[in-house]
Amino acid sequence: MYATDAGIYRVPPRAVVFPRHTDEIAATLSVARELGIPITARGAGTSCAGNAVGPGIVIDTARHLGRVLEVDADGAGGGSALVEAGTVHATLQARAREIGLRFGPDPSSHSRCTVGGMIGNNACGNRALGYGRTSDNVVGMDLLTAAGTHLTATTGVAGGLPSLTGDDALVARLTQLTDDHLDTVRTKFATFGRQVSGYALEHLAPERGRDIGRMLIGSEGTLAVVTQARVRPVTDPPATSLVVLGFPDIYAAGDVAHLLKGLGAVAAEGIDSRIVDVVRTRRGEHAVPDLPRGAAWMLVEVPGEDAAAAHAAAERVRREIEHTDSLVVTDPAHARALWKIREDGAGLSARSPRDRPAHAGWEDAAVPPARPGDYLRAFDALLEEHDVQGLPYGHFGDGCLHIRLDIDLDAPDATDRYRRFVEDAADLVAAHGGSLSGEHGDGRARSALLPRMYDAETMGLFGSVKRAFDPTNLLNPGILVDPAPVDADIRIPAAHKVTVPLAFGYPEDGGDFSQAVHRCTGVGKCRAAGTSTTVMCPSYLATGEEKDSTRGRARVLQEMLNGSTITGGWSAPEVHDALDLCLSCKGCSSDCPTGVDMATYKSEALHQTYKGKLRPRSHYTLGRLPQMARPAARAPRLVNAMTSLPGLKKLTLPAAGVDPRRSIPSFARTTFRSWARDEGMIASAAQATGTDHPVALFVDSFTDHFSPQVGRTTVALLREAGFTPFVPAESLCCGLTFISTGQLDAARSTLDDAARTRGPVVAAGIPVVGMEPSCTAALRHDLPRLVDSALARQVAGGVRTVAEVLTTAIDEGRWSAPDLAGTEVVAQPHCHQHAVMSWAADEALLARTGATVTRLGGCCGLAGNFGVELGHYEVSVKIAEQQLLPAIDAAGKDAVVPADGFSCQTQIADLSERTGMHTVELLARVSPR
Repeated sequence: MYATDAGIYRVPPRAVVFPRHTDEIAATLSVARELGIPITARGAGTSCAGNAVGPGIVIDTARHLGRVLEVDADGAGGGSALVEAGTVHATLQARAREIGLRFGPDPSSHSRCTVGGMIGNNACGNRALGYGRTSDNVVGMDLLTAAGTHLTATTGVAGGLPSLTGDDALVARLTQLTDDHLDTVRTKFATFGRQVSGYALEHLAPERGRDIGRMLIGSEGTLAVVTQARVRPVTDPPATSLVVLGFPDIYAAGDVAHLLKGLGAVAAEGIDSRIVDVVRTRRGEHAVPDLPRGAAWMLVEVPGEDAAAAHAAAERVRREIEHTDSLVVTDPAHARALWKIREDGAGLSARSPRDRPAHAGWEDAAVPPARPGDYLRAFDALLEEHDVQGLPYGHFGDGCLHIRLDIDLDAPDATDRYRRFVEDAADLVAAHGGSLSGEHGDGRARSALLPRMYDAETMGLFGSVKRAFDPTNLLNPGILVDPAPVDADIRIPAAHKVTVPLAFGYPEDGGDFSQAVHRCTGVGKCRAAGTSTTVMCPSYLATGEEKDSTRGRARVLQEMLNGSTITGGWSAPEVHDALDLCLSCKGCSSDCPTGVDMATYKSEALHQTYKGKLRPRSHYTLGRLPQMARPAARAPRLVNAMTSLPGLKKLTLPAAGVDPRRSIPSFARTTFRSWARDEGMIASAAQATGTDHPVALFVDSFTDHFSPQVGRTTVALLREAGFTPFVPAESLCCGLTFISTGQLDAARSTLDDAARTRGPVVAAGIPVVGMEPSCTAALRHDLPRLVDSALARQVAGGVRTVAEVLTTAIDEGRWSAPDLAGTEVVAQPHCHQHAVMSWAADEALLARTGATVTRLGGCCGLAGNFGVELGHYEVSVKIAEQQLLPAIDAAGKDAVVPADGFSCQTQIADLSERTGMHTVELLARVSPR
């Protein structure tokens, strides 16, 4: 957001800006040039809503306004960093840690929240108990008022004298307001650390140096706009220890939380069984690490000069705090898994314990640290009284509680029920001496409730301060001052239900597509991908555009259902523009804490759009690859020639909707099923039942037609492990290519056949073992969602990966993993395996070999048909450049690259000098292809 004499303009990254008048264009250009931002002129065009608009300008801010300009270990107060307002917290933290420092406040959204945003709402985070709020860590700021006046603020944080320069009249007006209401300023604010609601007027008191800059922190963008800030990093402790305390209930945890600061804790975070049970249900038992006995827990972090001192501090916590059971966590992976539960709280709590959508609006109330236990008891009683549920968690050491509410927005009196609840909740917080907001700010949701916390004189003073800074009420009108009623602008997602028959069942959302897409609550974790254990959102990493993030796509689908902004329904250009670069990787279904499954939503949108209509060319070619592969198998040499000869390739591939820069895999001369038939492996479930440890191989189209050697190696490995692998007589297809192209009637028919033919196998207790991860995931995940039957659910539950059954053989003492000590392994887990089955069994299996394993996150970029289709090549390559290609380039010359997905292997072969291999080939010590 930029301020000029002509007004305020908000400029998102790489945005096309269409100012309303030519003077606004000139003003915006002037500010952009002043800040050194590249500008490109643009003629008339259309907006995202399809409306005709006049001339505009393109401003590229992606590499600007988000930079760490300097970090100094010897700056004011022991260290300082100068950052632009758009700097992501994690970026600042990484730079600070290079010199042994850290920025103290660390919200759970640290991977995507910006320093400017943290200043806006005085963010705190998990370790605010030890390092304070944002306002305790900002040394100075450059700001712009609504009138375009440049202000420079110096706070008293670093020990110097606070000042505000740039508008002497404003300083005089604030001084007079403070002196006229000095008793209010001194008594109504800073009653405890998390009193964030309203303006922090205590800093204007003369004994605090009339610190206007510090008062501006937490003003939610209503008074001025921050452009740069100088913050004070602190020394990162040499060592920390995590102790987990178990309690009989969450109230008992709240009763003792206030004691932890005195024991040196820098974090004291509370969760209970309600949120842990959600993690188990959504992500499986493996996602919940060992916890002490109890129904509620506090994660307490204590620092030390070395590991021994940190451990001693943890032991002191165990001695001094009354609890049921405890555990000192020494394994970093264990600690990360625990913190992940806490950090994902905002997303995990988007569904209530009774599996209803839970909504924001009452999220972060806080009470004095000695009162959380009593407050939690009273708050749970209030929930019961209003028939509302949620998943509480939060910063217990600071008295701050987070929760979302499952108020039924389908009910006719929904807005009245919501208003009554939040009014009662505000009264309850005020009765406990608390604050409506403890770190998120009041916003539009709670500003109207401020009179329940503050008296009339205080509210009048807020208005006077607002008018002193922003007399025209341009900046965030309706926030803190002159708000609309709390129930005035409630957005009711359930009001926009889909009326056409849906292809997928959406069992987690009661069959309601609207509830499914409204799972997205704007947490934004999809904008912070790129770790070794996350996949989503690969297209956002490639383009940096919000519309290409999971959140952006969810918002487009929400607006499609709403019908006010996007009016074209399923076929609207905005919908298909947003979904075009979705790779259907399914990474969001596991990585998004709210459980958004954009791959499924995209498939549904394609199905609804093209039902009974002419489809894109690639839907007929790539979407029907398994069916086309069967006749191709009769003349593989001829087909291979047609797809590989340069002249023919340039003609045939574009005609099929395929980018000619792609290499097309060669059809095998002998399919795997043909080999299995020659080997006498074709059998029925009844015939296999009497053999030793029978397993039925799921022969997918890719293994059958393109990489039969993977199937043959799998057979050899399973036999070595004591299994009797066989191939059922009926050919089986998972319908994956139908699903990814939205041909869901055909996919349902295909999967119905799969359930029928594999039902007897699973009923006999025989696992169905998949070799291609994407096809295996389709049987596990999509089968029961497209075919609503007990048989489909039974078959889906009987599907296993090779690693899962081999792990069983090891556990039963029938097989030992090969010794691969000294082998460098760079593993690219398939996205669908990561999302649906998890890569945990494969990771554990490789660990038993003794190999040195580097696990890659992210997507390879090919993603089935996505990277092959015309128009996707550049994005596909850019995604591979995020993690896959750099890791391959950095690996030793003898390193092996397991990549079980056929797409992943193809991408590696196309874009590098390496060759990917299936994990079974590595375990069987077979050289790469």
